[in-house]
Amino acid sequence: MAASRSNVSIIGIGDDGLDGASDAVRRIITEADLLVGNDRVLALVPGNVTERLVLGADVEAAADRIAAEHGRVAVLVSGDPLFYGLARYLCDRVGIERCEIVPHVSSMQLAFARVKESWDDAYLTNLANHSLEAVVERIRTAEKVGLFTTDEHGPDAVARALAKRKIDYFTAYVCENLGARNERVTRGSLADIAGQKFDPLNVMILVRSSDAPDRPRDASVRSLFGNPDEAFVQSKPKHGLLTPAEVRAVALAQMALSPRSIVWDVGAGSGSVSVEAALLAPAGQVFAIEQDAEDLELIRENADRFAAENVTPVVGRAPEVWADLPDPDAVFIEGSGREIARLAELAFERLKPGGRLVASVSSIEGLHEVKANLAAATSDVNVWMLSVARGTDQLQRLRLNSLNPAFLVSATKTP
Repeated sequence: MAASRSNVSIIGIGDDGLDGASDAVRRIITEADLLVGNDRVLALVPGNVTERLVLGADVEAAADRIAAEHGRVAVLVSGDPLFYGLARYLCDRVGIERCEIVPHVSSMQLAFARVKESWDDAYLTNLANHSLEAVVERIRTAEKVGLFTTDEHGPDAVARALAKRKIDYFTAYVCENLGARNERVTRGSLADIAGQKFDPLNVMILVRSSDAPDRPRDASVRSLFGNPDEAFVQSKPKHGLLTPAEVRAVALAQMALSPRSIVWDVGAGSGSVSVEAALLAPAGQVFAIEQDAEDLELIRENADRFAAENVTPVVGRAPEVWADLPDPDAVFIEGSGREIARLAELAFERLKPGGRLVASVSSIEGLHEVKANLAAATSDVNVWMLSVARGTDQLQRLRLNSLNPAFLVSATKTP
């Protein structure tokens, strides 16, 4: 006998059981020949279903039993079956043509609703599928986080792990038993959460303080250049202005530094280019020029992290602040619009013969102006457009997040 099409209904259900289900969903459940779910969700459904299958650790055996059933099957899952649920697995094992999916509001959605935060830009993950160490690494640079915790790594363990890494710039919410009568939402600092115990049925949400800098990753192995963005202290809320690792690597390669090079990093920001230029020119000098005095401490801290003792922070507005600096062998400058074109032209005039200037430009209009100004001074001008996407795991799938395109212009001063 051939199995009928769509005879397996994978149904999301809340803690209110059948009371919260529509008439159509209630009918599918009560008329099923086989009802499948863990002990908790099955207890929410009283009734006379012919056969019940408790979903335990052996999910593969349960999938085989469901696949062999020719009658109507209702598989009950807490929340949304497609959000860290069984739907994808069962569709693959049983056959997608045999399955229909009936979603329900997930506990993650409910949790974000309870704390009145949007979740479209949050890092969402499940500690049942990822190591705590890897999750902590992702949390370090996130703005918002939604976590399904586990018995082994509950909210208190997560809070302690973050505190150990000095990642203390989040407000934490623990949402327990969402949708049930004993629902509870606890708000506090990570230190507060670390000292409490919570019901196993919880979702943990972390919301970053808007002005907190990242706590950089302490990498055991560091490169001379192209280090991950996360290795640097970055300003908040200006996070994202740091020159991305991929752009930084190409720019430094084009600067062609020697061990004794004198380098200007104009608009240094957090100092990532300055630090890596200093590593490439250990006997040289790097001047990290930045008009925002608040960023000087970030430059110093990043230089200390990489033991780059030849980085000198210089606070002031370009080009006025250049007057007392020695002529450079290489210049890096970053920005957009007419200002970068003017500064690139003036900096190029200060280059030593044979020196190189590299400009990172964020707009096509700025690219045109920078190139035109430099082409008027030298015939050795090159242009690149860098378009990079970084792979990341999100909801058990690979996702490629594109960085904003960057334009690089290099110019060499004729000896």
